[in-house]
Amino acid sequence: MQDGYALAPKFTNKYLIITQLVAQQQYMFDHHTHQVDHRIISLSQPFLRPIIRGKAKAKTEFGTKFDVSLDTNGFARIEKLSFDAYNESTVLEEAVENYKERTGFYPERILVDQIYRTKKNRAYCKEHGIRMSGPKLGRPAKEPQDKQISQQDNADRIEVERFFSLAKRCNGMGLIMTKLPETVMSSIALSVLVTNLFALPTGTFFVLYVV
Repeated sequence: MQDGYALAPKFTNKYLIITQLVAQQQYMFDHHTHQVDHRIISLSQPFLRPIIRGKAKAKTEFGTKFDVSLDTNGFARIEKLSFDAYNESTVLEEAVENYKERTGFYPERILVDQIYRTKKNRAYCKEHGIRMSGPKLGRPAKEPQDKQISQQDNADRIEVERFFSLAKRCNGMGLIMTKLPETVMSSIALSVLVTNLFALPTGTFFVLYVV
């Protein structure tokens, strides 16, 4: 390139990615670290980032990270989708406000993981009269009624895990092979859409195809 030669357009972007990758590796070597902002892990998909999940099977995963909410009808909506790691607890308020915008009122209860039960989210739910699942702050409750409510919340929350299982095993979410960020996000959205279709009542489902 210094002699006046230029790369073909299809190689220009790849060259820039490799240059950035070399700079990141040099930075980690010079600073004796294994971390760097926006670390590139794939030349063909430079938008992917390593995401620490802490699971026994795979502590680090590569791909997209997204939050899904399920309403009382079993329909899922993508609340946030990102290729970068983020704290899930920051999504709750926006997801609840989106629910209110769609329905005109706040939900009676929210079934969440432990990571969402921050002081800020607890205060937000209390302010809007929303009951958040999980143990309350302080000493564990001894009343049988509270235990029954907690058990019911845990049973109802299984629907979220069931949704992800169906989307991955039956509707393509676990077999996404697209390369561009736009096509990856589209594939995830289509997988959620198809899984939602199977949540439709059977009669309406067949009418949809007959008409």
